[in-house]
Amino acid sequence: MIDHKDERVFFESSFTIREACVQASSFLEGLGVMEPRSNVERLLMHLLGIERSTMLRDFAEPFPAEHAAEWVELIRRKAAGEPVQYIIGEEWFYGRPFTVTPATLIPRPETELLVEAVLEAADQLWPPDGAVGPTVVDVGTGTGAIGVTLASQRPRWRVCASDLSPDALEVARTNAARHEAAGRMAFVQGDLLAPFAKRGAAGALDAEGVRIDVLVSNPPYIPADDLAGLQPEVRDYEPRLALDGGADGLDPYRRMVEQLPSLVQLPRIVAFELGMGQAHDVAALLRDVGQWDDIRIITDYGGIERHVIAVRTTGNT
Repeated sequence: MIDHKDERVFFESSFTIREACVQASSFLEGLGVMEPRSNVERLLMHLLGIERSTMLRDFAEPFPAEHAAEWVELIRRKAAGEPVQYIIGEEWFYGRPFTVTPATLIPRPETELLVEAVLEAADQLWPPDGAVGPTVVDVGTGTGAIGVTLASQRPRWRVCASDLSPDALEVARTNAARHEAAGRMAFVQGDLLAPFAKRGAAGALDAEGVRIDVLVSNPPYIPADDLAGLQPEVRDYEPRLALDGGADGLDPYRRMVEQLPSLVQLPRIVAFELGMGQAHDVAALLRDVGQWDDIRIITDYGGIERHVIAVRTTGNT
């Protein structure tokens, strides 16, 4: 908790924009906040409504007095551990800005690699210049980052985004509209693949005759016992529903694999994001189904085996 005398450590009314930036960065660094300068610059650009080039150009200008109180509050929130993406309500993904709220996970750069893998694999089966594209289901869509990006990149694809959280689905709808993809997308509330079963429980989506060609998912994968040791920004602010993957983090994958036979057909492409050390176990789950002739593990920017993609290269499209 920051009291009013602490505010003088990082802000004075006589500061230039540069001095406000430097002092707030130093203050957050002293509290152990990760990437303090980057966080402060993002907050400053958000507050002033400017791009980074403008901020650098105007560094020597006086800090706008009308924004002083709000600036102090933004730094207070960051000092308390709140992710900057929730403070400003936005994060970029695959070159597009996405609205984020505490109801959703914050999109990560490594998930862009999952999108790229799906695009590359699907383009081999459904060429982008073809008359027909695949039907794609993004399970656990959150902000809609994966589903909206796929719909935006491939306008001929039919994309359905699902999530257990109605609040997350509302954010995904907002992002679909923001990127003019809403007309090519459907949104379904439900648990993993249950809404897409041929004969589900009451309220399940009637999927008779609907083919899921591509299944993509970034489900909860943190082992339950590991949640307490997560970085505070994640543990204390991001939704537990989107983090907790059960005892070993593999529960969502097991359940989705178990649910596959309930679909009208098995997807020709299945692509999952997963946690550290889980890739080979998830690949084995898919291999045991025996329906895909190409199962690959994809390494992320940090050298972690982060994604598994299974593709059936033969058969009708």
